[in-house]
Amino acid sequence: MALEGEYGVILSIIIGTLAAIVYSLRVLILLERRVARMDENIEKMTQRIAKEEIKIEREEAKIERALSKKKRR
Repeated sequence: MALEGEYGVILSIIIGTLAAIVYSLRVLILLERRVARMDENIEKMTQRIAKEEIKIEREEAKIERALSKKKRR
């Protein structure tokens, strides 16, 4: 009779531990999704910055060409 009670306690501990592991995995997955979204947003921002830098470099080249033409005259 005493063994049945002990088995119930052991079973409860095992089920509780498994529930904690499942919950931890759920939280881990949610955090991973957040990090993935942050990475995507950072990538989008860097692409925008790269496009702006290209535009600035083109404008700078135009200005330098215009200045070099004025010096030649």
